[in-house]
Amino acid sequence: MSTTLGEVATAADTTAGYPGVMNGKMTNDSRSRILIAAFEGWSDAGSATTTVLQHFADLTDAEVLHTIGADGFVDYQVHRPKVSFDDDGRRVLDWPETRLYGHVERPGQAVGFSEDTIRRIDGSRVTEIYLLAGVEPARDWVAFADEIVDIVLSWRIDQVILLGSLFSDAPHSRPILVSLSSEDPALRASTGAVRSSYEGPAGITTIIELALLEAQIPVLTMWAQIPHYVHSVPSPKATLAILDKLEELLDVIIPSGELLSEANEWEANIDRIAATDEDMARYIQALEEARDATSAPEATGDAIAYEFEKFLGVGFSGAEPEMDIPDFTPEEDPGAADASDEGSRPPRDPDSDPGDDAAEPDEPLGGA
Repeated sequence: MSTTLGEVATAADTTAGYPGVMNGKMTNDSRSRILIAAFEGWSDAGSATTTVLQHFADLTDAEVLHTIGADGFVDYQVHRPKVSFDDDGRRVLDWPETRLYGHVERPGQAVGFSEDTIRRIDGSRVTEIYLLAGVEPARDWVAFADEIVDIVLSWRIDQVILLGSLFSDAPHSRPILVSLSSEDPALRASTGAVRSSYEGPAGITTIIELALLEAQIPVLTMWAQIPHYVHSVPSPKATLAILDKLEELLDVIIPSGELLSEANEWEANIDRIAATDEDMARYIQALEEARDATSAPEATGDAIAYEFEKFLGVGFSGAEPEMDIPDFTPEEDPGAADASDEGSRPPRDPDSDPGDDAAEPDEPLGGA
């Protein structure tokens, strides 16, 4: 039985100059500060990870604590600033900055409590979770990662969880697989994470992970696998799967709100499309049979590496199963799922415009 992050993290020691690490291992304090980070773009298939952060922000009334400016990092032709009217009727620009969010307690302010908040098993409110949201930068990744390390040290964060989602040969009708990896042996032993075996092109989450490791900051990465044949719409089922995994790791209760009904509707819409498309139905059935027969090996480090390599169009040493992938184009818009085939298109450069796969949100987290 794996231990939760809340049971293995603490700020009780300053070994190696960093709070929360004792001889390279996480110690025991349920009030440790946790940073959860996700970025729009290549590592946000199905908008699964950024939706997780938005859900957390809505539940915790998170406020902006710090920003990393977009200049020098963001390509404005890909992620354009947005103009809107403020409360005084003036036109203002909202730049695609990276923002740190967290709970703020002010002197004399009564702390409210409602069921729609993140809480511990004993019912107490969780206020030690921080959120980092932004877009994957287009340039100067090393400098950007250094900025993240500075934020973590300045705010005395005890550990970091990096979220990612990728498209894979995953059937929509089966549970979304969520994998944990870490370079920290203590975290692997306590959380059931594995050491990633992936080699190939990397995204910003990998750059940040390595920078955090260099600074001796404990970090976990979490990846969810999204059905590639519904690539152009958000995946609430994947968002819910990530939240379930975070709930288990952090030993907290996270209200799901409307996500469960949205996930059920998402799956039902795809079922309706498949029912009218014989080729699509056969393909999905083949994916289901492959998943069922192999007892979900995609959850292992080797298999998640395989999915990465297929996604990026790089070579893989093993033999890929032969499967005829048809082009799924529904006759009419189902309103909730585009079933066109990701696999029929050329591989995407991770540094290129994410396009439809990473649509920008209407507003920053918490409406900031």
